[in-house]
Amino acid sequence: MLFHLCATCGVEQDPNTPLPDECAICADERQYIPLGGQEWTTVEKLAGAGYRAVEHEVEPGLHGLYVDPKTAIGQQSLVIRTPAGSLLWDPIGFVDDAAVDAVAAHGPVIAVAGSHPHMFGVQTQWSKALGGVPILVADADRAWLARSDGPIVFWSGTHEVTPGLTLHQIGGHFPGSAVAHWRDGADGRGVLLTGDGVFPNPDRRTVSFLRSYPNRLPLSAAVVRRIADQLSHLEFDRIIGNFDNVIDSDGREALEYSATRHCAWVSGEFDHLT
Repeated sequence: MLFHLCATCGVEQDPNTPLPDECAICADERQYIPLGGQEWTTVEKLAGAGYRAVEHEVEPGLHGLYVDPKTAIGQQSLVIRTPAGSLLWDPIGFVDDAAVDAVAAHGPVIAVAGSHPHMFGVQTQWSKALGGVPILVADADRAWLARSDGPIVFWSGTHEVTPGLTLHQIGGHFPGSAVAHWRDGADGRGVLLTGDGVFPNPDRRTVSFLRSYPNRLPLSAAVVRRIADQLSHLEFDRIIGNFDNVIDSDGREALEYSATRHCAWVSGEFDHLT
């Protein structure tokens, strides 16, 4: 069944309904419609133009998958391996047989999940290619689903994918924005996979919290404080974002410091420096 995806964000559309004039996700203030207007593409067109998925090891038990050359938002998917099976996190907007083989080589996949709507990618097509595994979607973001013909499982609050791997709804960037806590990552020190909800910065020591990254819309102090407090009970040393951006160690301390700094700046505490 032929389906289209937005060339700007890489999110799949329902093949059973006419294509809209614009991608709803890109028309939202957090994203953008390109200057040249809405463009649609297909996985087949991308493959024919030479696009391919490239895999690399992030750390033992965790592998990344990105599209080369870069397409759409350009996120990296992460394959988190556990004794019960793997989670495909933040699925890319591309899938072919080679990409499926690369993911399946790490063992059976038990679920697909995007941290928020910008990261839905072609999650339904990934699910189908992997044998119809569940697609985990935060209930608060169900209205952003442009394709719903797959085995979608809605969840809220926290959702245990398997022992040691749990999704936590933190909101902020989107009401349903989520992180994945992998207890056994980083040699047992714990890893937090954050999508855009908590964004590791280039300095590799701090993180950012934004409603929109391309349009630079901030979150309020109250929301950032809520996010930090929600995550304060989790044990993790590393923070890994969706663009191969990483806080290698002392992740909990980095998150708390960054949240406190953000709140101080948006509340005017440092206005004397501007």
